[in-house]
Amino acid sequence: MRGEDRFLRMDEFEEKFIKPIVNASYPATLAGLDLAVLQFSSSPGKILSLTFLLGGTSFILAAFSIFSYTIYPTRKKLWTSSALSFILGLLFSVLAILVLVIRVFFPSFIYLPGETIPGG
Repeated sequence: MRGEDRFLRMDEFEEKFIKPIVNASYPATLAGLDLAVLQFSSSPGKILSLTFLLGGTSFILAAFSIFSYTIYPTRKKLWTSSALSFILGLLFSVLAILVLVIRVFFPSFIYLPGETIPGG
């Protein structure tokens, strides 16, 4: 009986403390990828920097919301905010990819006035 009780307590521990961290790690990884691309890109420009920053911020907000929702599953506002911020992060990531593609094929198209075009 004692072994079964310990096993049940470990399951409760995992459900209560480990699962929220694991759930929050998925959007946090995407935020890290967005910010890593921003860090290692050479002269990204203001528009591209803004889209990566907004995408990373949205994924971080989704991670916090998912973490909190896993702890407090009765709070539906947390679920809604995590879903909306995750979708927003995905949209900003797709927008950043589109900006990158446009910058590759049309180098002078996406720059703001006053920005210098690399190599031009």
